[in-house]
Amino acid sequence: MSELFDAVDALVASRSPLPPAEERKRLRTAHGLTLDEVAGALKVRRATVSAWESTKKPTEPRGPEREAYARLLRQLAELYPAPATPEKPAAPVPATFTPVPDSAGEMPEVPDSLIEEVVASLYPTGSRRTGTQKAAPAEARTLCTGQASEAASMTETENTQTPAPVAAPAAAPRPARTTRTSSTSRRPGAKKATPTGTPAGGTDPRFENGPLAVVDVEDDGTVLAYCTGGLVLDVPAKSIPALVDWTLREAKLGAPKLAGPGKDADPLIVLTEAALERYGLPVTLTEEEKHAGRIPEGHKVIKQLARADWKLTKRGFGPWARIYRPATGSERACVQLCIPSWNALDTRHWGEAGQLPPAELARVLGVYASRVMTPRGSTAVTGLELMTALHPPTRATAPDENGKRTGEHNPGSLGKDAIDPMNFPPCEVPDGHPVLKDLPRFHVRGPAEKLFEEAYDWARPMTDAECTLRHLVGIDVNMAFAAGANGLNVGLGEATNVKAPAFDPKLPGSWLVDLSHVDLSRVKVGKEWVELDGSLLPSPFTPKGERPTGPAWYATPTVAYAVELGYEVRPIEAWVRYENGRYLDGWYNRLRDAYLATMADLGVDADLAPADFLAAMDGYKARDPELAIVTTAIKATVKGGLGKLRERPRGEGWKPGEPWRALSRPTWRPDIRAAVISRTRMNLHRKIVKHAAFTGQYPVAILSDCVVYAANGTSPLDFLPYRDGKPLPGGFKLGINPGLVKHEGTQSVLWGEEVRERFNAPELNLARYIKDGTVTDVDNGE
Repeated sequence: MSELFDAVDALVASRSPLPPAEERKRLRTAHGLTLDEVAGALKVRRATVSAWESTKKPTEPRGPEREAYARLLRQLAELYPAPATPEKPAAPVPATFTPVPDSAGEMPEVPDSLIEEVVASLYPTGSRRTGTQKAAPAEARTLCTGQASEAASMTETENTQTPAPVAAPAAAPRPARTTRTSSTSRRPGAKKATPTGTPAGGTDPRFENGPLAVVDVEDDGTVLAYCTGGLVLDVPAKSIPALVDWTLREAKLGAPKLAGPGKDADPLIVLTEAALERYGLPVTLTEEEKHAGRIPEGHKVIKQLARADWKLTKRGFGPWARIYRPATGSERACVQLCIPSWNALDTRHWGEAGQLPPAELARVLGVYASRVMTPRGSTAVTGLELMTALHPPTRATAPDENGKRTGEHNPGSLGKDAIDPMNFPPCEVPDGHPVLKDLPRFHVRGPAEKLFEEAYDWARPMTDAECTLRHLVGIDVNMAFAAGANGLNVGLGEATNVKAPAFDPKLPGSWLVDLSHVDLSRVKVGKEWVELDGSLLPSPFTPKGERPTGPAWYATPTVAYAVELGYEVRPIEAWVRYENGRYLDGWYNRLRDAYLATMADLGVDADLAPADFLAAMDGYKARDPELAIVTTAIKATVKGGLGKLRERPRGEGWKPGEPWRALSRPTWRPDIRAAVISRTRMNLHRKIVKHAAFTGQYPVAILSDCVVYAANGTSPLDFLPYRDGKPLPGGFKLGINPGLVKHEGTQSVLWGEEVRERFNAPELNLARYIKDGTVTDVDNGE
């Protein structure tokens, strides 16, 4: 009988009654619980709990989750009973005061007694405005000065949040002209939902509502701003200029600076398609506008901004528009816009983020903003901006005798002025740079003229012994380029040319040196010489793995690795930077911490044992697709930010030999990019050599940070030399930390041979296709 009783109990529990969605949210917030806390207790996704509380289209929990959720709500209802319904409706707002402009056209002062009556009618004793700011005399004054339509809209919105019904106030008669001349006279955005715990923006009260908001429009025309932590604000703005003004004056959005002498992050406003229509902007760009990256200067919204004295940056009103007024002293007035339907969130880096509902999109961008920084544009732009935010170019001096401070160079930064293009070493710049303008037309620079530090793209035919094995297993280095930046000494100022210098591995620079004598068949590993099969190894000195044939330009880490392998180097010439430092350390640390924290949220911790790590990585993105988007964006921030250090011309009528826009940035530093890529490639080659020396196994293919080995099993544990759970010192190690490796994919040896035969390419790079086995002619490499 007990089994029958249990079945009956389960049947009853499966239909446990639940209160309405509004009451569910009220009970949760009354007890100070976050969506994440409830989701964790019930072992469901955060978005699931949010959907249970949605007032638009609530979903209903099922199965054991429903029983547990109902139990939670019943206990909370005992602690926080719903406010009693008033016995009679509140009295309407007295209409005894009708404001009339005086002879000068000014509105008279509203009596305080009338304001008190309005406040009392809007917020009767016992009612509760969930998460709203203190009762608003300004709102009552607004009502009394004739702003009837907005007041009615505001009252209707607030009444939907108040458990007890409250009668709407009667609107005061509106004179022909009112004093509402701009959006600044509108009421503050009232919170419709209250995040629990610490404020979304941290402890800084200026940014208590978080770094950003996604602005959307309800079916009834209500404009809402979805912030981080489940917070929703009412938006009274009727135009883009008014929206910018509201954001800066009332929304309390933004983020504190990341470094002492830096600047606070400007608030970010994301506009949905509905918001674009509401504010008179196109939902999508035309082909011409996409090519230009902006809407035309004559667009009505741009004219509205100009009339309100707002300015746009040189890139105009595009997917990542910046709207500002020139700073006065330390006060900044700037708002960043993000428009997903204009391709602001590139699907290569943000996946389907642009298609998410407003609350979910606010969560994705909010996590990224809190862990990396508020997006300033593409992930590449943000990666570059993060470098500057962590190393501001200037700092304030000590006060002089008059107590005045001025700006001075901030040590460890790249400064506020770009290096003169003509002062760059010719070997470090890309083709078409102004310093190369005197080269003959169509001249192709060789290794002795051009620094060519790039990621690996190397492959070789499999040996007979490898063909007898069953599988090809790919391993991928986590955030390889971030790891390459960690602890790297880079130049901070201009380069100095030196002839026949003695090589210094601690001195950042570019070195013209002949490394063709380095023989990989006999190299030093640690302090011992080892014999290897050099024909099965790529050269560490060229991206294609080919052995150099004479003098070539290399970054410091490449030359230092040749010395580490046991060979003497004699540079012919060098461009070195005596002013140097570990500029990228803070950048690496922040991105590493962001990545590890997000992966931990997805169930992949940094201290997992090898087998547990591989299991945790299996399908980790499906556990929370929104957070998986954040991990992809973080990795894109690393690669894109480094790529921006050597940004090439982007149209704009540029001709070879002329400067382009990026050259005016202090962060246009191709030498830093080259040093990071050089060190990343050397780090990978070092692991490959140690692995070969210890196991006799050699890579079949390498693409950027992915390495493919032949093995008898399908797992990296089938060829990585773990002993008692410990990896080969200095070799490959499974883990989520930057520089450690994860499983990229496994295919059969027969697949590899068939692919190469089909394309008639014995050295086709199988690392490019190892993940899912799909072979195309598209190059997805670095």
